[in-house]
Amino acid sequence: MVALQQKQLFDEIEVLPIDLKTKIVDKILNSINPTDKSIDDLWIQEVNKRKNEIESGSVKLVDGDEVFKKISQRF
Repeated sequence: MVALQQKQLFDEIEVLPIDLKTKIVDKILNSINPTDKSIDDLWIQEVNKRKNEIESGSVKLVDGDEVFKKISQRF
């Protein structure tokens, strides 16, 4: 009985539009590994700190190609 219900569920999911499928995936992933708001808040603080550093010029940005070039030269 469970196998039949599973097949029906998978068949129904198959025909759904991609935006609804991604919402379902997100919901499933959150049920497996719930987000921690305190961690999200810390990331927001870090992003804002880095944004302010960039805007104030207190940090130097390095082009990604340059970074990868230096890495490849090391190895």
